[in-house]
Amino acid sequence: MMRGPRYYAVACRRANKEIVVRQDAVESYLKKFQWLNKPFLRGTLALIDAMVLGVKALMFSADIAMEDIEEASPKKPKKGKAPAAEDQSTSRPEAKSRSINDITVGASMILGLALGIGIFVIGPHLLADLMKKVIHRPIWLNLAEGLLRMTLFVGYILVISLMKDIKRVFEYHGAEHKVINTFEAGLDLTSENFGKYSTIHPRCGTSFILVVLVLSIFVYAFLGWHQAWYQRVLYRMLLLPVIAGMAYEVIRFAGRHRDSRLLKAIISPGLLMQRLTTRRPSDEQVEVAVRALQAVREKEEEDAT
Repeated sequence: MMRGPRYYAVACRRANKEIVVRQDAVESYLKKFQWLNKPFLRGTLALIDAMVLGVKALMFSADIAMEDIEEASPKKPKKGKAPAAEDQSTSRPEAKSRSINDITVGASMILGLALGIGIFVIGPHLLADLMKKVIHRPIWLNLAEGLLRMTLFVGYILVISLMKDIKRVFEYHGAEHKVINTFEAGLDLTSENFGKYSTIHPRCGTSFILVVLVLSIFVYAFLGWHQAWYQRVLYRMLLLPVIAGMAYEVIRFAGRHRDSRLLKAIISPGLLMQRLTTRRPSDEQVEVAVRALQAVREKEEEDAT
């Protein structure tokens, strides 16, 4: 997926090797709520925009995958009927099939969000709470919680990176970065130029998550520990938009000042993490990323004329 100021595009390779592309306008909450488009406020809206686009891209790719599965396994006609005759009682309209698929993807996203909160927010806090008999000062309990959260996150990425399907996802992730790095350098989108650039990019979502985790350690360090555990978790959840806003400004500034040593040091954990969440892509995967970028540029240029 590639995103421009006004449009985004998703490119998928079908089972028959054909690349299909979806182009659509970005329905940005930052544009709808201009009064919130201010430093340290816009980060939360930008995160919501990214999540909405991610869900749309996921649903589109899921629809393509379902179409490939249906085409690869045609239904057999029942006995006593002509092969050409269609069994209306067992066939499902395309709209109904897509609706079920959308519900499945939506439910998976909600379940994933709930599990993420449980594992990376509630889990580390409860583990740190068990240390109260040994660690008495709230600031050290909060720091222990932050370190546990980061350890769990890195461990999670390490584990899923061993899965075959996730490795392929990370390869496409690397393809996106190679293509966008080449484009931002002002070079032609050729195989020779792609080879000059790595799969690392400072504005990647992985860097954003790591910056959020690091900043949360410092912000949560000043919270108390005398309330009930669910109250402490609620306070952390309420502070997440503030931390996300801070992280967004750091990533945004780092993208514009790539030569700054200080900024490189700040976002270095995220850049190191990208070595896990990206892999060296194949030429076919890079081709898909190029198609997505070209589709975005076409729509942006059309809109500008």
